[in-house]
Amino acid sequence: MKETEINTVAELEKWLKENCYSMNNYSINGNFIFEGFGLENNGGLFQWFYTERGNRETLKYFVTEKDAVKFALKKIHSDEHAKRNYLGMYKSDSEVEQILMELNKREIEYWTDKILYGPFEDWRTRIFVIGCGINKALDLKQKTA
Repeated sequence: MKETEINTVAELEKWLKENCYSMNNYSINGNFIFEGFGLENNGGLFQWFYTERGNRETLKYFVTEKDAVKFALKKIHSDEHAKRNYLGMYKSDSEVEQILMELNKREIEYWTDKILYGPFEDWRTRIFVIGCGINKALDLKQKTA
């Protein structure tokens, strides 16, 4: 499906999944998120909203589904994090180096950052795979406890 053919919330959800957008920060067509943006039909009125820590704020209303979907698609495209799929968070620089070498070998695009994880200068490196590259890196995805 081409972007120009997306006119419904269901089509938007399908297109996002087919193109490997992370659905962890977008609630499109009712999927649950802890934090992020969403689009839903509420009694015939379409709402673009933001939710954080259980608090939800409607940011914009739309009369037509087509206008709502067009707006949502534009917002999602402008979000540089939208196609970043979480691979894992690592403390060991050598482990990070090994994973990045493997991603490079597989020609998988990725993005990393370092965050302070806890007290006492406990820095961790997060690795995100861009778009559908995640499908070629599932064996590298960090297992959660």
